[in-house]
Amino acid sequence: MPGITREEVAHLARLARLELTDEELDHFAGQLDDIIGAVARVSEVAAEDVPPTSHPLPLTNVMRADEVRPGLTAQQALSGAPAQEQQRFKVPQILGEE
Repeated sequence: MPGITREEVAHLARLARLELTDEELDHFAGQLDDIIGAVARVSEVAAEDVPPTSHPLPLTNVMRADEVRPGLTAQQALSGAPAQEQQRFKVPQILGEE
């Protein structure tokens, strides 16, 4: 597999509008080459008989079941509100709309 060249890294840097030094170009060329090699190795391992997964271990839902419980009445909820109007919380206007 051909490696990533300095010129390709410089081209990508120009597209991303990044200014890189000569040392950074050399450094990133090596890093990108390593990354592409790692991705290629993963592609070689993946076989058609291996089902795609989103997680290596099976996950189960650990939340409790929903239970209907009594809540606050409107009067109880509004009892601590600094302002209310028509059995609703009254808040300051923020968008300039009516």
